[in-house]
Amino acid sequence: MNVRRPISTTAAAGAALLGLVTLSACSGSSGGAEGNKDGKLDVVASFYPMQYLAERIGGDEVSVTTLTKPGVEPHDLELKTRQIADLGKADYILYLKGLQPAVDDAVKQAGVANTVDAATLTTLESHGTTVDGHDHGAHEGEAHAEESHAEESPAEESHDHAHESEAGGDPHVWLDPVKYAEVAKGVGDSLAKADPENAATYRKNADELVKELGGLDTAFRQGLKNTTTRTFISTHSAFGYLAERYGLDQESISGLDPESEPSPARVKELQAIAKQDKVTTVFFETLASDRTAKTLAADTGLKTDVLDPLEGITDRSRGADYLEVMRANLAALQKALGAK
Repeated sequence: MNVRRPISTTAAAGAALLGLVTLSACSGSSGGAEGNKDGKLDVVASFYPMQYLAERIGGDEVSVTTLTKPGVEPHDLELKTRQIADLGKADYILYLKGLQPAVDDAVKQAGVANTVDAATLTTLESHGTTVDGHDHGAHEGEAHAEESHAEESPAEESHDHAHESEAGGDPHVWLDPVKYAEVAKGVGDSLAKADPENAATYRKNADELVKELGGLDTAFRQGLKNTTTRTFISTHSAFGYLAERYGLDQESISGLDPESEPSPARVKELQAIAKQDKVTTVFFETLASDRTAKTLAADTGLKTDVLDPLEGITDRSRGADYLEVMRANLAALQKALGAK
């Protein structure tokens, strides 16, 4: 369970003066964007999906730090004084605008020339509407099972709303292997421009990752082609792109906030949907509280399982990296949906 503890400005500033607050490296050790001491490009990533791209594509030519420590729910991230100061020393920043307001503000202040917003490397789409912080989109039952699986199919209003960026789109693009591959290609190109000397390496690594993501897309398409139901219930409406890509219906307990409490009307609606669409499982996450999901499952007589939005990797994750956890997500969906 993720417990939120607000950090006071005084405490953060004091820690900064003592030099105790630094960026968190992917290994869990501390670090900061301190220049090219080892000859590598200093890259700062906003949270895990951006970190994974930077590490896979940058390879040995980059030194990657992340603003979001393992185990921290990224939407709630509050940057400390030293982190904001160090951000301006980075050679390259990779973030996803619209997901972490604190990061958006800090990136704007940093003024680093090689700053890349992953949202600009693909096309964002809207996945429904928001009313009082909860989902109120129309539910179309099995309609999605018959919709086209074309790669560029339009967003459907029946999908849950998700976090909407300033541009009006859902930023959870990394949960769609096709869109994530588009971002990966863009990251490869942008790193090549930031560090021309190693451009060939970046583009080669990006091409290899795009190929792997293509294989992941094929696995999802084939694995979810024939199922007993097309509907799944998640804690957090992060899976709009994934649902759309593979002809599924996402119904979430909470909307904008992964830990917000659903209204009684929403709970009643979900119970009806579960019965109507033969839903077997309520999915919860690794970085957010599972209490509401388990309560809904118990009240409805359903099972529970993990569907990981991959906003961070911890010892609770079902895999060591993006590809492994996504394959675990596929297996969980196949089981819950009754894949044939």
